[in-house]
Amino acid sequence: MPERLEKSLAQSEITLPWWVAVGANGVSATLILVAAGQRASVTPPALLVLAVLLTLSTSLAWLVTGRIVAAWIKGVTVAAAVALLLGEPRVPDFAPIVLVVVAAEMASIARPALALGLAVLDVAVLCWAAAGPGLTGLAVYLAAVLLGLSGGFMLRWYVRALAAERAGQASAREQAILDERRRIAREVHDVAAHSLAVTMLHLTGARHALQQDRDVDDAIEGLTEAERIGRVAMADIRRTVGLLSHAPADRHALPGADDIAGLAEHTRSAGLDVRFEQSGDPGRVAAVAGLALYRITQESLANVVKHAPRSTARIRLDVGAGGVRLTVRNALPAPVAGPAHGGSGLTGMAARAEQLGAELRTGPDGGDWVVDVTVPSAVAGPARAVLP
Repeated sequence: MPERLEKSLAQSEITLPWWVAVGANGVSATLILVAAGQRASVTPPALLVLAVLLTLSTSLAWLVTGRIVAAWIKGVTVAAAVALLLGEPRVPDFAPIVLVVVAAEMASIARPALALGLAVLDVAVLCWAAAGPGLTGLAVYLAAVLLGLSGGFMLRWYVRALAAERAGQASAREQAILDERRRIAREVHDVAAHSLAVTMLHLTGARHALQQDRDVDDAIEGLTEAERIGRVAMADIRRTVGLLSHAPADRHALPGADDIAGLAEHTRSAGLDVRFEQSGDPGRVAAVAGLALYRITQESLANVVKHAPRSTARIRLDVGAGGVRLTVRNALPAPVAGPAHGGSGLTGMAARAEQLGAELRTGPDGGDWVVDVTVPSAVAGPARAVLP
C-alpha cells in the first residue's frame, strides 16, 4: 500500500509523505466513529452511518480507484458529516475535533485560498451548532480549528524547505562527483599525453638509428626506454583510474615540484632539447601546488613535442618566500600555428591554476610560446600528496 499511495500522492502533486496521509485519515476516522458512538442512543442509526460514510468517502474512493479526489470535496463532505452529528451536541464533543484535523490537512495540501475557504466553512458549521442545537465551548473549538490551520501551513512550508534542502544536497553531491571525475580526467590526460610524447621521441630516435645509422644498439636502447616509459605510464593511469572504484589501492606518492628536474631530464634523454633552471628549494612547495606545477610542466613538454619537436624547451622554476613561479618557453615553429582545437591541455592547465588561485598566462611572446604560472603563498613543508 505505501507504494500505491506514494504514486497517488505524486500524481496529485502532494508532497507529503504517505504516512502523514494515512495518519490524518486514520485520526479522522477514529474521531468520527467516537463521535457517532456518543450519539448512538439519541440519533437515528441511518444518520450516523451517513455521517461516517461522508467522512470516509474520499478514503474509500482512493481504495477503489487509486486516485485522490480533490481537496475541496473532502473538506465539504467532512463539514457536512460533522454538521449532521452536531444536530445532537455532546459534552465533551469529539465531532468538532474532526474539523480541526481536516483544517490542518487542507492547509498542508490545498492551495492557501482554498484552505482558508474551507476553514471558514468549518467555522460556520461550529457557529451554527452553537447558535442552534446548543454546542458548548465554541471559543475553544474555534481556536482549535485556527490552530490546526496554522499547523497545516507550517507542515506545508517545512516539507517544501526539506525538499529544497534535499535537492540542494543532491546537486552538491552530483557537482562533487563531476569535479572529481574532471580532476581524474586531467590526471589521466596529463600522464598519457606526456608519456606518449616521450615514447614517440624514443621511437623516432630508434627508427632514425636503424634507417640512417644502422645502429642496432642505439635502436634497442631507444625501444627499451620507450617500453619503460610506457609501463610507468600504464601504472600511473591504473592508480589514477583506481580512484573511481571503492577497492583499496596501494599508497603512492604523487609527483611534486622537486620532481620537475627529473621530468626535464627524462624528456631530454628521449631526444627533446630541454634546459632546466631553478632557484630556491622546490621541496618546500606545498604538495597540492607542487603536483599542479609538475602536471603543467608535463603538459607543456608534451605540447612542445607535438607542435615544435625541433625547438628548445626552457624551464625555469623560482621558489621564493612569497610564492612559486614556473615558466616554460619554446621557439614557435614557422609558420606559427594557431591554438589547437579539440584538445584539453590548455583547459586542464587553466583548471589547475584556478584551483590554486594562481595566475596563468599562455600564448606567444616574441618568437616563443610561453606558459607562465605564478602561485602565491605556495611555500610550505616538504609533505607530498599521496594517493589514497
